[in-house]
Amino acid sequence: MRWLALLLLASPAMADPVGITPDVMSVTVQTPSGPVEIAREQDNAAVIEGDFAQIARPCPNFCIQPMVPAPGVTPIGELELLAFLQDPEAVVIDGRIRPEFEAGTIPGAVSVPYTEAADRLGELGCEPDFEGWICEGTHPKVALFCNGPWCGQSPKAARRMIEAGYPAELIHYYRGGMQMWRMLGLTVVPGT
Repeated sequence: MRWLALLLLASPAMADPVGITPDVMSVTVQTPSGPVEIAREQDNAAVIEGDFAQIARPCPNFCIQPMVPAPGVTPIGELELLAFLQDPEAVVIDGRIRPEFEAGTIPGAVSVPYTEAADRLGELGCEPDFEGWICEGTHPKVALFCNGPWCGQSPKAARRMIEAGYPAELIHYYRGGMQMWRMLGLTVVPGT
């Protein structure tokens, strides 16, 4: 009997399944590289490590961001972001700088660094104009994210997109970003 207790102590903490919701264990999203299954880490003893475990960074630069970065923008959480990733008419945008995207991102996200967001509205169907963009008609809804609640990159991207002409009501903001995504143990892939 003692050997059984030692065996249980030595094995990974995988006693209880870790779902996304009580009824959903994983979600499969289509990416340019093919389908990717998003699930949560199944090791019940897993902890967040690395840069995303750091919780005290100087403000400014790392000030807590508002839930709504600009009037008309809709804040969303992880479940809504998963729905965006499954919607072929929606675009999930990683607003971080390219090296951060390449180091690890949410499956299905596209890289549009916040410094380029206002200049790339043509990719969302807007037409160039002398003073910005004309974004009339039908355009995709977008979800922006960056490193976490203290990251100002995607809020800046949202404000720049609106100033350039993209409709605020089509912009959604996942404030939790990579820090919350990683804290929940959700799948991360290298950005390509």
